[in-house]
Amino acid sequence: MTRFRPNRAAIAALMKSDQARAAVVAHAERIAQAAAGEGDDFRTDSGMTGARWRAAVIGNYAKHRDAEGTRAKLLRGLDGAK
Repeated sequence: MTRFRPNRAAIAALMKSDQARAAVVAHAERIAQAAAGEGDDFRTDSGMTGARWRAAVIGNYAKHRDAEGTRAKLLRGLDGAK
């Protein structure tokens, strides 16, 4: 029986590839669109952090009293982006 040995160099290269960046950014944008409602402002940010691409969906926290509502919309956006 042959033991599975992952090709760590190939995995690392894949995580840094343009295709991985496109997939991560596209998913973050779907979440932002699903979370956004009328008058809501969500933006995305992406970048390479060490060994992989990452992205974040950032809500408009300028409305000091609506932080909980923004968080709830982001959580609904996660469900809607599936």
